[in-house]
Amino acid sequence: MRVETMRAIFGRLHRWAGLLTAGFLFFSGITGAIISWDHEIDEVLNHHLFDVTSKGPAIPSIELAKMIEQRDPRARVVYLFMTPEEGHSLWFFVMPRIDPATGKRFAIDYNQIFLDPNTGVELGRRYWGAVWPVTRENFVSFLYKLHYTMHIPEFWGSDRWGMRVLGVIAIIWTIDCFVGFYLTLPSRRRAKAARAPQVTRQLERGFWARWAPAWTIKASGSAYRINFDIHRAFSLWTWGVLFIIAFTAFSLNLYFEVFSPMMKMVSNYTPTPYEQRPYRDLDDPIEPRVTFDDIAARAAADGKGRGWTVPVGSINYGPAHGVYAAAFFHPGDDHGAGGVGPAQLYYDSEDGRPIGERLPWVGTAADIFVQAQFPLHSGRIVGLFGRILISIMGLVVAALSVTGVVIWWRKRRARVRVRETAAVRLSRQQLTPAE
Repeated sequence: MRVETMRAIFGRLHRWAGLLTAGFLFFSGITGAIISWDHEIDEVLNHHLFDVTSKGPAIPSIELAKMIEQRDPRARVVYLFMTPEEGHSLWFFVMPRIDPATGKRFAIDYNQIFLDPNTGVELGRRYWGAVWPVTRENFVSFLYKLHYTMHIPEFWGSDRWGMRVLGVIAIIWTIDCFVGFYLTLPSRRRAKAARAPQVTRQLERGFWARWAPAWTIKASGSAYRINFDIHRAFSLWTWGVLFIIAFTAFSLNLYFEVFSPMMKMVSNYTPTPYEQRPYRDLDDPIEPRVTFDDIAARAAADGKGRGWTVPVGSINYGPAHGVYAAAFFHPGDDHGAGGVGPAQLYYDSEDGRPIGERLPWVGTAADIFVQAQFPLHSGRIVGLFGRILISIMGLVVAALSVTGVVIWWRKRRARVRVRETAAVRLSRQQLTPAE
């Protein structure tokens, strides 16, 4: 296949891939740039939930969890931090218990509750994940869902359709990264005898010399030229990061449907206890026989036995699988361990026996990628710098979407004008003198 034909095909692929994904990527880029600062924005908007002014020794977190359940017997605490940050509240995730009268879960209008760790006073409640109506308390979760589901509603018994749609968009985007990159490369057309000498000299220049203009923006050019240069140059400057974002968007959104089966063909993956156990409907949850107190003590002892100096930072209970997960981190450092999250030890809720572990940067290639995919996508894998970079990249993605559509529109308008002009000339040629 001739090079000119290949470029023409790739050009059409790039055009239609861009048009198909532009709207989705624009909104994903803008929302991604914002939610890079999710915790900071949430705390600014909801300082009444996060900030405390009281002083004194903090009440043990497990005791606060018991207070929550005593105040509202309908609620079961399923996630708690062990130690508060200085000047911050402690927040807990709860799930509804089973109503003995109906055999179904109680209807409660919150899943997150905030307490003053020094006094036990409740600071507020909210339903994390709620999106309507948009308030300051759910603004961040509204953006989250817009980012990874586009608020596509549940249907056919699944709430993952938004993620699936964006997963397909991410696949197209990932492939298009290579298509677009190919189109930036200089072509070397075969010399023609009638070609002007200066043109021939230009084509005979070295590869890097001919590719260099693709990396630059000519500020003195026309508006269309500047728009085109921005689209091409920004794509080249940020290509590596764009590819990582696109690929991890695919792996995160289509993890169960596509990515995990493909990954297992290349590298063995160590399943977590949650994946090894059958799912139990939450209308029939597994009632634990060991308590948070038991798990906290066992996890602390196991961590000490491994030589860890990091304390137990949080404990989570999964009633659908009967699994406790104890994570090890210092207060406020739950994204630590080199950006891939803290070490975790898993325990059986029946007898408290250890049933698994998750150690950062330990395991097969598949294990490590699973650990790293969200930190890579969010930039948290390299800390504050990564979050700044991803925030900038969100704006770049939005800009590339807009400039790409502008390029298509201008070219389309030019083609339409050429066809109209040709049609007018043809009609004039067909007119007879009598006419």
